[in-house]
Parts: sequence; C-alpha cells; structure tokens
Amino acid sequence: MKLNFSIIVTLTPFLFSCYLWEEAYCSTSPVPLRETSDTLSVTNGGKWGKWGRAEFCYKGAYAIGFKLKVQSHYDRRIYKDDTTLNAIRLRCSDGHHITSTEGKRGDWKFFKFCSGKHLLKEFKLRVSKPKLFGDDTAANNIMFRCTNGNVLHGDGYNWGEEGRWSPPCRKGICGLQTKVHQPGSLGSMDITGLNDVRFFCCED
Repeated sequence: MKLNFSIIVTLTPFLFSCYLWEEAYCSTSPVPLRETSDTLSVTNGGKWGKWGRAEFCYKGAYAIGFKLKVQSHYDRRIYKDDTTLNAIRLRCSDGHHITSTEGKRGDWKFFKFCSGKHLLKEFKLRVSKPKLFGDDTAANNIMFRCTNGNVLHGDGYNWGEEGRWSPPCRKGICGLQTKVHQPGSLGSMDITGLNDVRFFCCED
C-alpha cells in the first residue's frame, strides 16, 4: 500500500521519538513557544560551540527537577579528551522532559527534584577557563536554587570555578537553550561539550 506523500509531510512535524529512560510519557504534538517574562544567563559560560533550539514546558507547566549527561572516566580513556558536561534535561511539572542541544558523549545521571510543589528558579555554572596548553572542558557542573531556597547540586565534576547566581525567575523556569561544542567542530580537536546555558522564565 502506498502512503500519500502529503499525509507524510503533514504528520512529520508531529512525530517525536521517545526517550525510554525515566520518561513519564512522550509528547505526540510539538510544544509551542511560550511567552517568556525573562531570560536567565550567567557571565562565566564557555566560549565554544553553537546555541541550539530553545525548548519549553507546555503552557502552565514549570521545571521541577533536572538531570545531567556527563562524560565518564571510561569515556575519557577511550576518547583521550574530556568534555565533562554534555547536556541538561529538565522535568516539567506535567511530567514532560525537555532538552536543548545535546553533546554526543557521556551518560545520563539521575533526576534531582525540588521538594513539594516548588520550582527551579535560578542557577549557576561551574566552568574551567580556557587553557593555553592541555585539555579544555568548559562547563563542568550546574547548581539550581528552588523557590523554597533549597539548592540542588548537579552530578558533574568540581573542576574550574563556580560563577555567580543568575537572577531568579519571579515564578519559575519554563524552558532552556544550551550552547554545545560538538565532535567535528571546525578548528578544534579538543571538544568541550556543553559550554553555556540560558533558562527562560514564564508566568502563565
């Protein structure tokens, strides 16, 4: 049986692959851009890579937890190159997960959540400065503060220096966008993975 090409074209934007590990359920429709009230950023992010697409929780939902994709010691022996932090995934209050650009190396760690019904509201990065010689890693870890004041530490490495806290969202974080340096990036054999991230605030 032949499929109508116009039907395939119509359905393609609505087909999403599911993450099988720790996903509450999978979306069958695209998440539209939300009206944001603010963008959170920090000043110590890494300089390499490109910004990926911004991803958002559904309207009315906010980030309640996160997990990191981190390169293991075993991976570093294989590639002979440290990238450390490669991706950040947020769990939204409605059960969906969102991830912007994802580095190819590393393994996903476990989710960490704000307690009760509290939301993620601000963050800071731990970043290694560029080296004249040696292996660059850029962003190595992240910390979040919840709306009740509790601080959640990521499962990255404690290399480099912690920057300052970003400004807080008035209500909560609803989206993210990551800057990632990928293998094969022009002009470098030293891949650094995730370099920087910005988060979006919503109030709807």
